[in-house]
Amino acid sequence: MMRARVPLLLLGILFLASLSASFATSLREEEESQDNPFYFNSDNSWNTLFKNQYGHIRVLQRFDQQSKRLQNLEDYRLVEFRSKPETLLLPQQADAELLLVVRSGRAILVLVEPDDRREYFFHKSDNPIFSDHQKIPAGTIFYWVNLDPKEDLRIIQLAMPVTNLQIHDFFLSSTEAQQSYLQEFSKHIPEASFNSKFEEINRVLFAEEGQQEGVIVNIDSEQIEELSKHAKSSSRKSLSKQDNTIGNEFGNLTERTDNSLNVLISSMEMKEGALFVPHYYSKAIVILVVNEGEAHVELVGPKGNKETLEFESYRAELSKDDVFVIPAAYPVAIKATSNVNFTGFGINANNNNRNLLAGKTDNVISSIGRALDGKDVLGLTFSGSGEEVMKLINKQSGSYFVDGHHHQQEQQKGSHQQEQQKGRKGAFVY
Repeated sequence: MMRARVPLLLLGILFLASLSASFATSLREEEESQDNPFYFNSDNSWNTLFKNQYGHIRVLQRFDQQSKRLQNLEDYRLVEFRSKPETLLLPQQADAELLLVVRSGRAILVLVEPDDRREYFFHKSDNPIFSDHQKIPAGTIFYWVNLDPKEDLRIIQLAMPVTNLQIHDFFLSSTEAQQSYLQEFSKHIPEASFNSKFEEINRVLFAEEGQQEGVIVNIDSEQIEELSKHAKSSSRKSLSKQDNTIGNEFGNLTERTDNSLNVLISSMEMKEGALFVPHYYSKAIVILVVNEGEAHVELVGPKGNKETLEFESYRAELSKDDVFVIPAAYPVAIKATSNVNFTGFGINANNNNRNLLAGKTDNVISSIGRALDGKDVLGLTFSGSGEEVMKLINKQSGSYFVDGHHHQQEQQKGSHQQEQQKGRKGAFVY
């Protein structure tokens, strides 16, 4: 009798364990569907790699760890560098391709090659819409200097690891913060390599006396002046010169594509109250970083993690250093709640198109037109006739960036229809 009960008991335990695991998985999926998987809050999404009195280096948490929906970004990381005036980032190499955009300050970027080095001036452009950018191939030793005597240097980096999903910075220097990677070799290797005794090698390269506080250090004006003599203007030849620029009195957007990396760089400014009308990218996954200001963003995507025809709106209030990811084909609208500017990186950017869902020009809805042997496709798509749809579209004389206060003004006039629209789930309400 006891023997019969044991298998039944084991079966019961296994059933309860399976039920518990299924419930936990369902709960995790429900929690993720309730949260916004595309929004990275600056307060808890950045991890500090290094920090001292002269500046810091931070890396955004892995995109694919935030949500399964961002698995296509598992090979990309976002890094932020800030330093005070007249400071130097010590020489290093990284196991990642780096695409740099400077958002404030002026710098000299030095790329080191065997028996040679190249120096470039690297600064925020006089054109407020676009700043200098530069590629650094994986494994290239580099360093940079903040030239400005007053302004902090801020650089945003898109990193593409080449060895694994982690980023590793290999510093030649031994500082109070870390050891030089050269110190990890057995003694006989540097002795043979430098043809010197280890004591001399240790004194010259690694001695604690004279070590810097960290990897960001102060530098005097004479050293800066010497570096400046050899520097050239920042190289943009590695990036396509076919800038795509649009703008009006409400905002400006410039995009430039690096075909070799399949990445676009964008810079966008919007005035307070401006609305970037609903639009989507055909192929690119866009990573938006808020440089200054605040904005309200609404993204429409599938509900939950499963294949479905149900949609929901993912909304966020963005502020400085926040990050928001816009997947390909997901419609998005952005309203500036203050003067705001963004830096963006688009992944899978080659042959990508930006399609607008409202506005006077580049509107894909108005391009649907008539087909199917002359039948009114717009009329079949929407509840109104094609003529009515086009009349509605043509009411907006602006393109891309428009006055986001228009809807609020209509509400103040007591528009009952607008009040009804406000209650619809997933509608863009401003």
